[in-house]
Amino acid sequence: MNNNMADLHTHTTASDGMFRPAVNVRMAKEAGLAALAITDHDTVAGIPEALAAGIAHGVLVVPGVEMSTAIGGKDIHILGYGISPDDPVLLNRLLSLRNVRNRRNEEILAKLAQLDMPISIKELERTAGKSEQKDGSVGRPHIAQVLVAKGYVSNIREAFDRYLGEGKPAYATPARISPVEAFKWIHDAGGTAIIAHPGLFEDDASVLALLDEGADGLEAFHSDHDPLMEQRYAEWATERGKLVTGGSDFHGAKDGVAFHGAIGSRSVDASIVGRLLGRSVDE
Repeated sequence: MNNNMADLHTHTTASDGMFRPAVNVRMAKEAGLAALAITDHDTVAGIPEALAAGIAHGVLVVPGVEMSTAIGGKDIHILGYGISPDDPVLLNRLLSLRNVRNRRNEEILAKLAQLDMPISIKELERTAGKSEQKDGSVGRPHIAQVLVAKGYVSNIREAFDRYLGEGKPAYATPARISPVEAFKWIHDAGGTAIIAHPGLFEDDASVLALLDEGADGLEAFHSDHDPLMEQRYAEWATERGKLVTGGSDFHGAKDGVAFHGAIGSRSVDASIVGRLLGRSVDE
């Protein structure tokens, strides 16, 4: 292994990332990482390509997923690591999550149309490359890309700040599974369940409750967490005997600026990977 560090949160073209899984793995190699997790939204479609690239580049690829859940209308994301990407029960469950995403996309497009910013489903699917990735996940970043392409906004950040972010005019919150149900789904698939980027939820009480309701750990280190947040979340997890993880949440880069952070910009010691996979990393 290179410098014994792991970035445990990245996205690819299988969901709302800009680069193919193999490219993420190559960038991890270039960043000197020992391990990289592929954690696309509600899909494991990118994992086979990433695993093959990991062998080619000498990077340990951790199979993962980021599940969309909610509490009281507030989105809560749950990371699953070490899941079996060909588990038929898991695949059916992830399909149900993507169906919810599709309904949410339709609600968002309807609201954008009311704001005189029409986008068709075909335009959205073309931007997301859905025809190429049948098991892929389509979400708000793809809608933001179309808004930019049609000149409604100048960049993706503006799309979220003005229209797509929580509480904004085109935001939609469909009924989702609970985080506790996601924990069960991940455990059923042989995986480890981690609460993603708790600082983005702005609901520490729920984070603490979920740590006591079946979560295996907490993503303390994240591109959108400041040092005090990282310290607080790491302490909460450690005090409860839970795992402490971290990752960049890399989605890609435009004009040299990464969203949320560049691969390797947030990482943890790769020794944790064995615990996430439930085995020695040398097996």
